[in-house]
Amino acid sequence: ARSESCSPRSPDRARAGWVVWILGSPGDAAAGLRIAAAAGGRIVDLTGRTTLAQAVALLSLAETVVANDSGLAHVAAALGRRTIALFGASDPHATAPQSDRATVLWQGLPCSPCHRRRCPLGHHACLRGIRPEAVAPLLGAP
Repeated sequence: ARSESCSPRSPDRARAGWVVWILGSPGDAAAGLRIAAAAGGRIVDLTGRTTLAQAVALLSLAETVVANDSGLAHVAAALGRRTIALFGASDPHATAPQSDRATVLWQGLPCSPCHRRRCPLGHHACLRGIRPEAVAPLLGAP
């Protein structure tokens, strides 16, 4: 739930019967609320409300998982889910999910990978530059 951009097509997906689950830690709860409010539609915000085992169970039921470079992205790939992994400060050449069903989006900016949780330059361009319009086509038709 670190990214606060939502696909402009989220309402289309909800009308088509898609349900979007937002997973994250308790520290992601405020971002989860903002994402759910901005996207509208059938969004279920579960940030801070699942155990790891519950999150893994939900991932096993998902058709597609969009996640930052995190443990959940790797779990989704290991479960054989179609996975879209968003890489910013980390190096996809070293830590990309190992699955034929995984797609990595990474901008490869000169400042990336820096391997820092907080952007030393203060702009987080490595993740903020990955626009919803780049992710939406990878999801397939609503």
